[in-house]
Amino acid sequence: MDSTMKKIYFASDFHFGVPDHASSLSRERLFIKWLEIVKADASEIFLMGDLFDFWFEYNTVIPKGFVRLLGKLAELTDSGIQIHLFRGNHDIWAFDYLNKELGIQLHRAPVVREFSGKKFFLAHGDGLGPGDHGYKFLKAVFESPMNQWLFRWLHPDIGTRMGLFFSRRSRISNDAKAGKKENSLQLEGERLFQFCKEYVNKHSEINYFILGHRHLPYDAKVNENSRFINLGDWITHFSYAEYDGKELNLKEFKPY
Repeated sequence: MDSTMKKIYFASDFHFGVPDHASSLSRERLFIKWLEIVKADASEIFLMGDLFDFWFEYNTVIPKGFVRLLGKLAELTDSGIQIHLFRGNHDIWAFDYLNKELGIQLHRAPVVREFSGKKFFLAHGDGLGPGDHGYKFLKAVFESPMNQWLFRWLHPDIGTRMGLFFSRRSRISNDAKAGKKENSLQLEGERLFQFCKEYVNKHSEINYFILGHRHLPYDAKVNENSRFINLGDWITHFSYAEYDGKELNLKEFKPY
């Protein structure tokens, strides 16, 4: 990327759909306002996971709602902006609808990209790092084609209500209701940071680890040549990262 090229944006963990329709819609409108602003100078936008708190695509049915958001994303891709979505643990069951209808490029596995001579490791972050074997087992269960096929046989009203029932009982939903904002992260005990430290020992060319999942905006050195960027969320922090080809900065969206 040279000085004439546009910027690259990264954001994560929106969880649209919780804690209730009204507050989710308010956050959705705020995010659309951000998209409207960044489209002026964006070449690519990376949505690093959990765009929805629950999403399951049946063969002929998708979840109700999110019309403004889906329309804005389609508008941006139609204008030539590349949009990427890393499927997180909450929208793991996004299959091909968003790609076919909106032109969004879907990713589940981590991706390494190079921008302006800098190497970026990109992932949602769930399942990375040591430990957390219980979650890793559940992740394998949810990713099983057989289990997805079985779930598909539930009527969409039943399957969606089940998904939203558990979503609205989650810590994320409760934090959103209370406006609770996590403000501290202990790096030495943080699985994602430990993953970055171990990974960079074998892949020293990585300059930036761009991750979501943890809902806390954080920028820390992994070593002298590499940084760990956790993007935060769009529930209480409304944070994102911006790369202009020279510098990467973690920012908070303040529309007023």
